[in-house]
Amino acid sequence: MTQPHDDVLTDAQPDDPSEGYSRGLNSRTIQMIAIGGAIGTGLFYGSGAAIESAGPSLILAYLAAGLAIFVIMRALGELLTYRPVSGSFGEYAEEFLGRFFGFVTGWTYWVVWVATCMAEITVAGKYVEFWWPSVPVWLTALVVLVILFGANLISVKLFGEAEFWFAAIKITAIIGMILIGIGVLTLGIGHATNPTVTNLWADGGVFPNGFGAALMSLQVVMFAYVGVELVGVTAGEARDPKPTLRKAINTLPFRIGLFYIGSLVVILSVASWRDFHAGVSPFVEVLQQIGIPAAAGIMNFVLLTAALSSCNSGIYSTGRMVRSLSLRHEAPERFGRLSGRSVPLAGITLSAAAMLIGVLVNVISPERAFLYITSVSTVGIIFVWGTILVCHLRYRAAVSAGRLPAVDYRLPGAPVTNWLALAFLALVVVLLFFSSAGRTALVVGAVFGALVSAGYYLVHARRGAEVN
Repeated sequence: MTQPHDDVLTDAQPDDPSEGYSRGLNSRTIQMIAIGGAIGTGLFYGSGAAIESAGPSLILAYLAAGLAIFVIMRALGELLTYRPVSGSFGEYAEEFLGRFFGFVTGWTYWVVWVATCMAEITVAGKYVEFWWPSVPVWLTALVVLVILFGANLISVKLFGEAEFWFAAIKITAIIGMILIGIGVLTLGIGHATNPTVTNLWADGGVFPNGFGAALMSLQVVMFAYVGVELVGVTAGEARDPKPTLRKAINTLPFRIGLFYIGSLVVILSVASWRDFHAGVSPFVEVLQQIGIPAAAGIMNFVLLTAALSSCNSGIYSTGRMVRSLSLRHEAPERFGRLSGRSVPLAGITLSAAAMLIGVLVNVISPERAFLYITSVSTVGIIFVWGTILVCHLRYRAAVSAGRLPAVDYRLPGAPVTNWLALAFLALVVVLLFFSSAGRTALVVGAVFGALVSAGYYLVHARRGAEVN
C-alpha cells in the first residue's frame, strides 16, 4: 500500500499525479468551479420529471441528499488537507484500501463523468431545439463535444476562466429566477394563474403521490449533485490548495440552501406541481407562465450554458483521472504524459472519444437517453462517494493509532456521520431496484464492476505486481 505523506503540502513526489501540472487555478476560479459544480442539468432539467412524480416533497429529498453530500465533502476536505493531490479519490482509495480499490475507484470516476457528459450533451441538444426544432439532438451533441474538447486542449487557465463565467451565468440566472418569483408572490407581477406559497401543500399535500414517490426521486436528486466533488480533482492545479479548497467546501451548505432548496421553493410556490413534466425545464415553464417569453428564451440559454459547463468539467476531470491512473501504472504509460501546455492530451482525447457513445445513444433512443445515462452515472458516483467516506474512516483510524498526523480541518461527528451518510447511499442503491432505468443502471454497473475487476488483475498480472 502507498505510504502516506508526512507533510500535506510537500513538493511533488515521483509519480505524484500533481507533478508537471501548471497551478493555474486561483482562489477566485476554484470558488466558482465549486459553485458551478453544485449547479447542473440535474436541477435545471431533470427536476421537471422529479417534480411530476414527487410533487413538493422533492424539496425534502434535495434537503436530505444535501446533508449527506455535505458529510461526504467534509470527509473529502479532511483528506485533501492531509494530502491535496490531483485525482484524489483514486489516490486515497489506493492509500487506505489498497491497489484494487484505487484502480476501481479511478476508473469508476472516469466512467461517471463520461456518462455525465453524455447526459449534458443530450440536454444541450434539447435546449437548442427550443430555437431550432429541426436540428437533431445528436448533431448538437456532437458539435458541443468537439468544441469543448478543443477548449480543454489549450490550457488549464482557459478551462478555469470558462468555468468561472459559466458559473457566473448560472448563479445570476438562479438568483434572478428567485427574485422574479418573490416579486410574483409578493407584488403580483406577471400572469401566473395562482401564485401562492400554499401551492407547497394545498394540492394533494407535501407528498401528493405518497412517501414512496419522494424516495424514488432520490435517483434524479443524487445525479443533480454530481460535480460537487470536482474541487478534489482541482487540488493538483490550485495555487494554494489548503485554504482554497477548505473555503470552497465550507460554503457548500449555503450553495445547496440557496440554489437548490431556494429555487425549488419559489418555483413550486409560483405554480402548482402538476404544471411540471418530464422533458421540460421547470425554470422555463415558470417564466412562460408568468408571461415573460423573452425571459424564457434567456433562461433556455442559461440552461444550455449549464450543460456546457458540466461537460467542460467532465472532460477536464476525466483527463486528470486517467493521468493519475497512468502514473500508478494502471493505465497505459502514454496517458501519463503532459502536452507542452501542461494538459493531459492523451487522457482528454480518450475521454472525449468515449463520450461519442452519448451521440450514438441519442441517435438510437433520444427519448430515453437522459434517464438511462443519468441512472448509470448515479450508480457510479454513489460508489465513489461511498469510497471517500470509507477512506476517511481509515484515515481517522490511522490518526487514532498514531500512524498519520491529524489535521485541523475535521468532519464533525465522525465516525457516526460517516455511517449515516453511507446508510443513505445504500438506501439510494436499494431504491434503484424499483425502477426500470435504475435496474438497467445496476445491471450495467455490475457488468462494469466485473470488467474493471478483471482489468485490474490482467494489468497487474502482466506487470508481475502483487495483487492486494
